[in-house]
Amino acid sequence: MCRRPKQAHRPFVNADEVLEALRAEADPSRLPGMARVGIETSRALGVSVPGIRRIAKRAGADQELARELWGTEIHEARMVAALVADPTALSFRAMSAWAQDLDSWDLTDMLADTYARTAHVDRAITTWSHARRGFTKRCAFAMLARLAVDRPGEPNQTYLGYLPLIRSASTDDRNEVRKAVNWALRQIGKRNRSLQGAAIAEAVALLELHDRTATWIARDALRELRSPATVARIPR
Repeated sequence: MCRRPKQAHRPFVNADEVLEALRAEADPSRLPGMARVGIETSRALGVSVPGIRRIAKRAGADQELARELWGTEIHEARMVAALVADPTALSFRAMSAWAQDLDSWDLTDMLADTYARTAHVDRAITTWSHARRGFTKRCAFAMLARLAVDRPGEPNQTYLGYLPLIRSASTDDRNEVRKAVNWALRQIGKRNRSLQGAAIAEAVALLELHDRTATWIARDALRELRSPATVARIPR
């Protein structure tokens, strides 16, 4: 018996079609669980991340669609926007406007992945690492963590230059900030043995600040960067 090939979905034409697809995937029973892990749900539908990624894949790269979706203020629509936004088409002004809207760690980290591929990444990290808004500040360090993973050819000096930003933000006790600062420090330290040493030295310096948040960041980073399992995976 001959099976008919699956019919490919046509790309979405506009934001309304994306919203329709998101609502079809939505499960409101997911919302309490999302809230328990610190996700802002006041404008959320309850769509899983795999569902969001499937919809974004169907949409493809489309900066105008991303702009429309961001304007809806719906949590999952903004996550699709983060995935379909074109890094080559994003101006620093547009990036900054979206960064000011961030209100949840999952959206922040997804957007940071896209922002890390723009030409404005260094300016964004440097500027937003001092932001007043917690999630905007998180975005800076999430971008830095992503850079440390995704750019194997980047010289060590680039990351050594970012260490003062980590120290400056290490006493910010907001959960969304301290976890991203810690994440960035650990990822820098796992790039190679030279940067591992620099990250360990930075963590030791954070302990000398005698600040509760800086101490947590430092001890957690030291635990991973000195772990034999981690050390075995760090390139020389």
